[in-house]
Amino acid sequence: MRMSSTFIFQQQTQGISRAQAEWLAAGQRLSTGKRVVSPADDPVAASQALGIQQHQRSEQRYGMAQQFAQTTMSTEATALSSISDSIQAAISDVIYGATGTLNDDDRQSVAVKLEGVRSQLLTIANSQDSSGCYLFAGYNTAQPPFVEGGQGVTYQGGEQPIRQQVDNQRIMTLTHTGKQVFQSVSANPKLDPNGSVGDTDLFSILDKAITLLKTPLQDADDTVRQGVKTGMNAANRELNNSLNNILTLQSENGTQLAELESLGTLSANQNILAQGQLSQLVDADVTQTISDYQMKETALQASYTAFTQMSKLSLFQINK
Repeated sequence: MRMSSTFIFQQQTQGISRAQAEWLAAGQRLSTGKRVVSPADDPVAASQALGIQQHQRSEQRYGMAQQFAQTTMSTEATALSSISDSIQAAISDVIYGATGTLNDDDRQSVAVKLEGVRSQLLTIANSQDSSGCYLFAGYNTAQPPFVEGGQGVTYQGGEQPIRQQVDNQRIMTLTHTGKQVFQSVSANPKLDPNGSVGDTDLFSILDKAITLLKTPLQDADDTVRQGVKTGMNAANRELNNSLNNILTLQSENGTQLAELESLGTLSANQNILAQGQLSQLVDADVTQTISDYQMKETALQASYTAFTQMSKLSLFQINK
C-alpha cells in the first residue's frame, strides 16, 4: 500500500486535532470540577444526575410552599390565640353579669365590657396578613369578611378555606374561613335544654348577652327576670361552644405547624443525600483530573513534535 504525503499529513493533522480536543476537555473538567460536563462524557451518570436535579427542583418548590404556609399559619395561630383569650374574657363577664346580686348599674358596666370584647373580636375577624389579604375571608381575600349592619355582623367572605400543597402527598389548610372560626361549633357542643345546639354565631351571642345585661331588673317582674337568667345561661353555654371550636382549630393549626417543621427537616436531610449522590455521579476527582490534564497536555505536545519531525522526512522534502 503506497501512502502519499497528503495522506500522512492528514493523519498527523487529525491526530493533533484529537489530542487538542482531549486536552481541552480535560481542561474543562479541571476548571469546572465536573467529571460529567455533557451527556456524552457518561450517558448513564448524566441521566441519573438529571433525575436527581429534577427531584431537587421539585423539593425546592415545595420548600417555598412550606415557608409560605408556615408564615400564614403562624399568623392565623396568633389570631386564634387572641380570639380564645377574648372569648374567655367574655365568658367571665357573662358569668359575673348573671350574678343575682348585681344592680342595674353594675350590669350596665359588664355590658360595656362585653361591647369592648365584641369590638376586639370584630377587629380580629377582619385582620389582614403581611400581604394585605384578609385572614378569615377564604378566597375572597380582597374585602373584609365581616360587615357591621343594622342586623348585626354579617359574613361576606368565601366559603372555602385556603389550602395549599406543601409536599408530594400533603395538602394543608392555611387559613380557615370566618364561618369556621366565628359561626361554628366543635363536633360535640353543649346542647340547650331542648336538645338544640343553640346560637353558633359568636357576634350574635354577644349581642344578645349585651342586650340582656342592659335590660333593667330593678322593677322587673319574675317573667323578665327569669328570661334574663335563661338567656344569660344560654349565652354562657354558647360562648363555651365557640371557645371549644376555637380550641379545636388551634389544635389543628398547631399540629400542621409541627408537621411542617418535620417536613422541612426531612427535606433538608434528603437534599444533603441528593447532593452527595450528585457529587458522586458528576464531580471530578481533583488529583486524577490534574493528572489526566497533564497527560493530555503531554500527548498534545508529542503530537506537535511528531508532526514537526514527520514534515522533515525525505518524502515531504522531495514533494516540496
